Amino acid sequence: MAAMAAQPTETLRDLLEENDLPGLQSWLAEHPPYEIADELGRADAVHAVLLFRLLGKDRALTVFEELDPPDQQKVLEGLREPAFRDVVERMAPDDRARLLGEAPAKFARHVLAGLSARERRYTAALLGYPEHSVGRYMTPETVALRHHMSAAEALDVVRRKGADAETVYTLPVIDDRRYFLGTVSLRDLVLSAPDRPVAEIANADVPQVHATDDVEEAARLMQDTNVLALTVTDSENRVLGLLTFDDAFEVIEAADTEDFARQSASTPWAGHYMSASVVELARARAVWLLLLIVAATLTVNVLQLFEDTLASVTALALFIPLLVGTGGNAGAQAATAAVRALAVGEVRTKDVLRVAWRECRVGLVLGSMLAVVALVIGTLLVNITVAASVAVSLVAVCAWAATIGSTMPLLAKRVGIDPAVISAPLVTTLVDATGLIIYFLVARLVFGL
Repeated sequence: MAAMAAQPTETLRDLLEENDLPGLQSWLAEHPPYEIADELGRADAVHAVLLFRLLGKDRALTVFEELDPPDQQKVLEGLREPAFRDVVERMAPDDRARLLGEAPAKFARHVLAGLSARERRYTAALLGYPEHSVGRYMTPETVALRHHMSAAEALDVVRRKGADAETVYTLPVIDDRRYFLGTVSLRDLVLSAPDRPVAEIANADVPQVHATDDVEEAARLMQDTNVLALTVTDSENRVLGLLTFDDAFEVIEAADTEDFARQSASTPWAGHYMSASVVELARARAVWLLLLIVAATLTVNVLQLFEDTLASVTALALFIPLLVGTGGNAGAQAATAAVRALAVGEVRTKDVLRVAWRECRVGLVLGSMLAVVALVIGTLLVNITVAASVAVSLVAVCAWAATIGSTMPLLAKRVGIDPAVISAPLVTTLVDATGLIIYFLVARLVFGL
């Protein structure tokens, strides 16, 4: 199966190297837009533009909308002016706003200059909202229904205006001042009696968000409530647009990708991994590694502080890797669980004490299990006294690591820092140093040093 999956990519690469245009057109015709978009993301700028120009007009736009903003910019910068203007004009306003939000100012001005007055107005309005707000991601091209319409009149409006809207499956219902009253699904509208008023069909008990709300929270709300679209309103409850499920999915994916990168001590990078250069990938990881190596000097300082203890009982040094590794892993597990729970809304910052107490007990249970194993191994390898020091230390270190690992992300969130920044490697480094302190203090008590 793996060989079969790799074959299309290898075939495309061969066709590009041979500059086989008929073969490339045949390959593009045989593959769906999402696969073509993935290959454009992998390709360098020259080959990406070549592939894009071989696509038909409508298919090209479909593929273009599948690309991430950095890859969209890569393609656009290689197009000639007529093709450039055609693509940016036909983009959905919310997609265009996200593209320009991540692009250099010169490129953004070029795009805006090529737009019609209507599309420029839509785009400028979306760009006026904060970067991570719902307003940046909503579509203003919606079909809103007046509450006094009949079902037959509403369907006529959908037929007349639906072609210009991004979705017609969720339809906001408004009064004469555009105040939001609820939503009606296209299904309910079609199945209702023609003369039934829209106000009677509409569901008023639906979630809604404001344009200035955080878009990730709105996307998680959509995930929790299983709706296809969220109505977006202004501060006076007037309808501005819709946040659709495809945009919400991209927001969640981007947020999770960023969290994964930060939890692995890396700076998130934009664009396709295969198109990123070695220098870009190294730059994304270098800063965190430098910070972690500085933090790791704490461990060196602890070893220097307890140098006399190590000199008196050299066998203690044998179990330092075991203790450090176990404590670091326990802290990383707790930190990852906390970041994930925060992201999906299972815990809040006010739950910090409950989470700390919960994870402390988890650490005690895990530490006790591991202590039994360490006691047996330590006794066989060295002696019962050293083994007892290791066993007691494991219980304390696991409880401490789990507590610290789980509370640091929550505290970071409370003070306005991204919880993922308090990544597993950082927690591990801090737990290493404090775990050694616990180990040597326990050993001093056991040996009476």
